[in-house]
Amino acid sequence: MIRVAIADDQQLIRAGFRSLLAAEPDLLVVGEAATGREAVSLAKRERPDVMLMDIRMPDGDGLWATERIVSDPALAGVHVVVVTTFELDEYVAQAIRAGASGFLVKDTEPVELIRAVHVVAAGDALLSPSVTRTLLSRVASGLSAPPDTARLADLTEREREVLALVGHGLTNEEIGARLFLSPLTAKTHVSRIMSKLAARDRVQLVIVAYDTGLVTPGS
Repeated sequence: MIRVAIADDQQLIRAGFRSLLAAEPDLLVVGEAATGREAVSLAKRERPDVMLMDIRMPDGDGLWATERIVSDPALAGVHVVVVTTFELDEYVAQAIRAGASGFLVKDTEPVELIRAVHVVAAGDALLSPSVTRTLLSRVASGLSAPPDTARLADLTEREREVLALVGHGLTNEEIGARLFLSPLTAKTHVSRIMSKLAARDRVQLVIVAYDTGLVTPGS
């Protein structure tokens, strides 16, 4: 059973998400929060596998709450999915770096919401072509520091290839097809890269790919 929490200041949104999630036999909604501070308290109390996090909330917004949840070692098992719109790029950029594991727009299709919860609960990151690649490209375009290539020193040539493809938002299956590997082998490479770079999830690997110059905006 995947435990899910919902943080949004709009009761109608929370009710809609709860209704969709409750209809799935393997999903359990363990609580709701209407403010950022409530979201952090809920995460500490219930330790959900996935928290759907709105950005615009009172008393500590979703960005504030995401930073505190992700930085707390006791909440390492809580994966945050930011619910956002393209108009909030500057906040989303910070949420990516804070460790959010995925992104959704509020008018997403119900099947995509369910898929997002399953993907993130499995320890992966939601890198949908329609949302996250665009956002990450915008994040990367705002980078001012030179590429930190020293972070790649411990990676093999193959691992650098895989990291670059992760940076482009490819799934394990897509990486395997591109490099003529099985999805399991691609997943193994990704896991080793995460371990070497001390990355929490694939979203952080995407940031490393941009920071080190393996992927550049528009490439």
